Amino acid sequence: MTTLLEYREKLTRFYGKNEVYVLPVIKFVVALVTFLLINGNIGYMKQISSVPVALILALVCSILPINGTLIIAALVIVADFYVLSVEVCLTAIAMFIIIYFIYFRFAPKNGYNALLTPICFKLHIPYVMPVGVGLLREAYSVFSVVCGTVIFFFLDGVRENATLLSENAEEGTGAASKVVIALNQLFGNKEMYLAIGVMLVATLIVYFVRRLSIDHAWSIAILAGILFEIVAFFTGYILLGISGKTLWLIVGNIISFAISFVIQFLFFDLDYSRTEHLQFEDDEYYYYVKAVPKVYVSGSDKQVKHFNKKEETEKLNKKKFAEEMEIDENLFD
Repeated sequence: MTTLLEYREKLTRFYGKNEVYVLPVIKFVVALVTFLLINGNIGYMKQISSVPVALILALVCSILPINGTLIIAALVIVADFYVLSVEVCLTAIAMFIIIYFIYFRFAPKNGYNALLTPICFKLHIPYVMPVGVGLLREAYSVFSVVCGTVIFFFLDGVRENATLLSENAEEGTGAASKVVIALNQLFGNKEMYLAIGVMLVATLIVYFVRRLSIDHAWSIAILAGILFEIVAFFTGYILLGISGKTLWLIVGNIISFAISFVIQFLFFDLDYSRTEHLQFEDDEYYYYVKAVPKVYVSGSDKQVKHFNKKEETEKLNKKKFAEEMEIDENLFD
């Protein structure tokens, strides 16, 4: 455990000293994963759906604010949908306008949440997002998770109905029908509403529990959030008649549970055995303060080198013997 604490402190110091270099790398990785997932799932425009283009766009995003990545990703999605169908493209533009209005109104500083939510859905671990946001951010940050959830389900629905929505679809599928199918991915997707409701409530549960003045508040918040998501999603799947997702529900929540405790270890590791309760007052109030120290172990970076260690040892032995015999130590020279 001490070794892990030392690595954590070294990691913290490294990030503090090299933030100007580390942050662009993080933005590059997040952007690259985003563009690769877009290309792999709805890469209908071949000119931009390639790894070299994804690398170039990720490099551009690494020097932009995180919201710049959101805008570029939206433009790539719209371009892909334009090749698929003009009707789908217009529907996507309308969706992004509404989503960006909500995002920039309520959670403009939570771009990572909006990007990571679709990625986590694709990796079958979306359950970590409500817990992570509830632990590290404010309650209103849940809007960024909601925006990411809507984008994922819309893209996934369009991908599953690409045959009906494409320009080469059968003649019976007219423009009006394509618009209806595209809008149905937004307004008729009951699983999306289930995911939005569960993730919204889970985020608020984690947020309010971790703010309680109780021991192990973060651990209890993580456990409460994960258990709620398992029960709520499982119940919702039964009521909606959705099958084949129970295994990923369990596995995804187990992985999310482990990731959540890694987050706690990195950002909120407390030593409750050394909790102190303080009381003091001023002219107007009497204060009761509960102080819980953080677990901290400084890394052993210092190295001690010994020069002429043998001579120093002999000199100390002569001095000690001379003091015991009450004689001058120079007599031994």
